[in-house]
Amino acid sequence: MTPSRDISRLLEIMAALRTPVTGCPWDLKQDFASIAPYTIEEAYEVADAIARGDLDDLCYELGDLLLQVVFHARMAQEQGAFDFGDVVNAVTTKMVRRHPHVFGDARGRDVAAVNAAWEAIKAEEKAERVERRRRHGLPPEPEQGRTLDGVPAGAPALTRAVKLQNKAAKVGFDWPHVRLVLDKIREEIAEVEAEIDSGDREAAAGEVGDLLFALANLARHLDVDPEAALRGTNEKFVRRFAHIEDTLAENGRRPADASLDEMEALWQAAKTVAPKE
Repeated sequence: MTPSRDISRLLEIMAALRTPVTGCPWDLKQDFASIAPYTIEEAYEVADAIARGDLDDLCYELGDLLLQVVFHARMAQEQGAFDFGDVVNAVTTKMVRRHPHVFGDARGRDVAAVNAAWEAIKAEEKAERVERRRRHGLPPEPEQGRTLDGVPAGAPALTRAVKLQNKAAKVGFDWPHVRLVLDKIREEIAEVEAEIDSGDREAAAGEVGDLLFALANLARHLDVDPEAALRGTNEKFVRRFAHIEDTLAENGRRPADASLDEMEALWQAAKTVAPKE
C-alpha cells in the first residue's frame, strides 16, 4: 500500500491495521479508552510545534493528530455507531450552521453579536441532540442543568479552571477587579504557609490547589492563557538550565559538582543572554 494525499488512503490503511488476523496486533487490541491518552498527547505535540514555530514539524504532528481521529472513527464504524464520513458531516454541518454571517443570510460583523448568535445556535443544537437520542432509544447525555456543567473533566487542570471560572462569571460570580484577585492570591499563599507550619502535607496540598486556581483566575482576568504561559516558562527554564550545564561542561563539570550558589550565579548570567525573557 503506497502513501497518498487522498484521505481515503489513510482510511484504507487504518482499516487494514484493524482487520482481524492480518492486521497489526497492537492496533487490534486498542479501544477508545486506550487510544484517548495518545489523542491528547498528539494534540500537545501540535501545540508544541506551533510554539516552536516549526511548520515542517507541525505538518507531521497534524498528520499524527488526524490519525487519531481516523482511529477513533474506525473503531466506531466497527461497532456500527458511526464512521469517518459521519464525523466530517457532523463538523461541517456545525460550522455552516454556527456561521450564518458567513454562509447564511445574516451579515453581522460585530464580534459580540456573532458570539451571542453562536451561543444561541449551540443551545438549539443541544436540544436537537437530546431529541435525537430520545428518538433513537439512546440513554440521555449527562444532565447539564447546572451552571458549571459541560466543562470536560479530562481537560488540563489550568484550562478547566479558566473554563469553570468563565461560566461562573457569566452569572455574576466573579471578582470585579483584577486587584481583588491579587488579594486572593496573597490570602492563598498565607494559607499554604500556615499548613506548611502545621506539618499537614495533605492540607498543604489542598491549599496549593487553591493557590493554583487563584493564579488561573489572575491569568483569565489578564486575558492570558495559563497553559500557554506556563509552557513558555517551562521552555525558558529549560534554556536557562541548559546554560548552567553548558557553562559547567566547558570546565569538565556537571551540575551535581557545583554548589547551589554557583548555579544561581550562572542562572542569573543566563538572563543576560536573553534579557527580554
